[in-house]
Amino acid sequence: MKLIANDKSFLFSSTEIPDVFFTEYLPEAKSEFVKVYFYVLFLSKYNTEIKINDLSKTLGLDFPTVQDAIKYWEGRGLLVKNPTGYSLANLQEIELNKLYHPKISLSPEAIEKNAENQYRAKVMDSINSQFFSGTMSPSWFADIDLWFEKYGFDEQVMLALFNYAYDNRALHRNYIQTVADSWNKEHIKTFNDLDLYFERREKINILKKKIAQKLHLSRNLTAYDEEYIQKWQENYHYDMDIIEIAMKKAATKNSISFEYIDKLLSDWHEKGLSSISDVNTYLEAFKTKDKKVKQIKQIALEYTQSTFDNWDALYDN
Repeated sequence: MKLIANDKSFLFSSTEIPDVFFTEYLPEAKSEFVKVYFYVLFLSKYNTEIKINDLSKTLGLDFPTVQDAIKYWEGRGLLVKNPTGYSLANLQEIELNKLYHPKISLSPEAIEKNAENQYRAKVMDSINSQFFSGTMSPSWFADIDLWFEKYGFDEQVMLALFNYAYDNRALHRNYIQTVADSWNKEHIKTFNDLDLYFERREKINILKKKIAQKLHLSRNLTAYDEEYIQKWQENYHYDMDIIEIAMKKAATKNSISFEYIDKLLSDWHEKGLSSISDVNTYLEAFKTKDKKVKQIKQIALEYTQSTFDNWDALYDN
């Protein structure tokens, strides 16, 4: 890999890193990738040729990691591949282009409207102060503006969105976008919507822990397991008492799987069983019916056997 740049004296040179790198790129990048970028940035001043294997040895990183780092910075537009090697993009120029080329999904009218909205401006100032120590880059303001329009969140929800990302140590665009998408799918618009959503999630989390403990699961629940639990809680409105009955039934059948438990609960839901009393009454009636069926089968078997015995006696005569 050849790095193309002007020669400079090593003794008197310094490696400059624009502040925009720390606000726009550092939070999302892996530490190994940042290490590679800094060293490549340093080497770029000397118009030198360096191999990935050399980078691997110098930085103490394995070869695939260095390859992934180069691909990552290529994807972010910081490393530009050309016929003779690589050159480093100007970060400030990249950010300047973002600012003067608004995203087409946000109209100029919407931008003007949001800029005039004092409440949203205050929220942006709060986000800047609380989570970026007053150093939030201009592109973040544009993104927040866009999210307001795209998702229809009120100001409190937007502030909660950043607080959620901050608490999860993931204050970067991709994570925030993913969380915003999931909240939007839950039809969250106001802080009251969000509060109710967190209450539902808390109930499901408690139920998940109880079920995992009862089943003595040594693994984490999969996303598919959680979908079943969410359905039992939110669609069927079944609590742990009813779910535990289904789990016990599954245990007697040696089929302790979420699929089998779901079949039982779905059957009870379709039959309109909504309480533990309803379920127990139904199971008792089913047990009685099953017992009678077995008795009838036994009587039929005995009658058939008796008939054959009489035939034998007939031939004996």
